Amino acid sequence: MKKFYGQRAYVQSAGVRNDREIDGFSIAVSAEEGVVLDQHRARSFEEMIDWGDDLAGFDLIVALSPASQRQALELTRFAHIDVEYWPIMDPSGLGETRDAKLDAYRQTREQIKAHLTERFGPPTKD
Repeated sequence: MKKFYGQRAYVQSAGVRNDREIDGFSIAVSAEEGVVLDQHRARSFEEMIDWGDDLAGFDLIVALSPASQRQALELTRFAHIDVEYWPIMDPSGLGETRDAKLDAYRQTREQIKAHLTERFGPPTKD
């Protein structure tokens, strides 16, 4: 999102769990696009709240899995926050070879880029 639209919106990445490190294949295919994730850490919704992020300060939550959609809807049931579900392929566990795995991750990356463009328009320059 930041790569496409810069600092025009505050963006925070969160997931259902924070107990996993960022997948190396995600890091690799993001780097191909100039997005650096190797220092990124997965955070849960609960951890965001514990660290002082007020979910009510957000206008939109984009869920990329059914589990994250359920949790976002539960957390926002009393707030005026839009929750959108963008179905994307989960590439983890796909592909037998490194190249096949990277291709699966690239397909997912391209699905996310297509959703971004559809929702927010073409990438802009700050």
